[in-house]
Amino acid sequence: MPSYPVFRRKGLAALTAGHFASDFYATFLPVLIPLLIAQKGLSLTASGVLVLVSSLTANVMQPVFGYIVDRSGHTALLLWSLPLSAVFICTTNFAPSFEWLLLLVAVSGVGTSLFHPIASSLTHKIASHHNPGLSLSLFISGGNFGFAVSPAIVAFWLSRQGFHALPWLMAPALLLTGILHQTKLHRLQLIRKPLLAAGADNSAWYRKPSIWLLNAAMGLRSWTQVALMTFLPVFLIQQAGFSPLAASAYLTVYLIGGAFGGLAGGYVGDKIGHKRCVAFSLVLAILFYGALYWLLSVNHPAFAVLLLLTGATLQASMPSSIVWAQILLPQNRSLASGMMLGLSNGLGGLGAAGCGWFADSYGLQLMLLATLAPLLLAACLTARTPAANFPD
Repeated sequence: MPSYPVFRRKGLAALTAGHFASDFYATFLPVLIPLLIAQKGLSLTASGVLVLVSSLTANVMQPVFGYIVDRSGHTALLLWSLPLSAVFICTTNFAPSFEWLLLLVAVSGVGTSLFHPIASSLTHKIASHHNPGLSLSLFISGGNFGFAVSPAIVAFWLSRQGFHALPWLMAPALLLTGILHQTKLHRLQLIRKPLLAAGADNSAWYRKPSIWLLNAAMGLRSWTQVALMTFLPVFLIQQAGFSPLAASAYLTVYLIGGAFGGLAGGYVGDKIGHKRCVAFSLVLAILFYGALYWLLSVNHPAFAVLLLLTGATLQASMPSSIVWAQILLPQNRSLASGMMLGLSNGLGGLGAAGCGWFADSYGLQLMLLATLAPLLLAACLTARTPAANFPD
């Protein structure tokens, strides 16, 4: 049996790699939709239904699974999560009907919803008490990098091998599942007597206004993050005269910025406090995004730098928000993780969906400016959310 520090390092590395894979498969659908439209004759409405179902099962259901894990303490479902995500999304080209396609996408999303609350709670359990934010940063950075590189890898693979070769991409998930099994993380029990901070509110989780304020703030942050990711490439191509290749390159810059921002955010949160880190990140994101907006129509080198910084500061609050939520809900840490990783992103996605209507009515550029408003409101809600710290 390896020493606990060795087990902790190996476990954190396996969970981080698993998060890379989980978010890697969760980002397949945008790349697959054009191919599914061509192969199966899907309408745009049907494509939108696929995206909606994927968002619901992959994001909004995370708190539900987190609550179940908190009640049972069992983590064995961790070993099912990656195969569900990979196998079902990688067999969509074989779906004989739209109903089967819908089922495959939905079950793949369930795998994503299973992984996140279990893995983030395990990360918290094996993390050092002195730097939980740093451990969560490493874990989250794995997902961010998986999210960032997935479209490019999938598009490259399918362009070289063809749509029929999609099932080969499930192999990394099966390999990582074997690695996770070897770590024995799935045998750890999450139920334990929690450490409560002085003066902590020990009432039921749904009666705590603080967790709802924090979840609303992170949902508003996600609204801006998703809207910028979705509509900035469209604006750059349609109105700023950029080529699709250049627009894709800028999107990659934005996503990579988010990956590094998430990595740095937990370390900063451990040093200055998690509420301060979230608030500071949001204020910087407002400033960088405001500056970015004025360069939207200008081919200027500073645009890429500001885009990188905007992505970094938008994502930097995520590790601290998870630690903060787990302190607020010490008896429901998987639920707290599901709220921050899943529900807030789902709420942000729903808000960003309304941006399409706004853009059709008032124009893309004005819509991008309007998405500063959720960030401002998120900063205000963060200021009103009570701070929480681990007991000494």
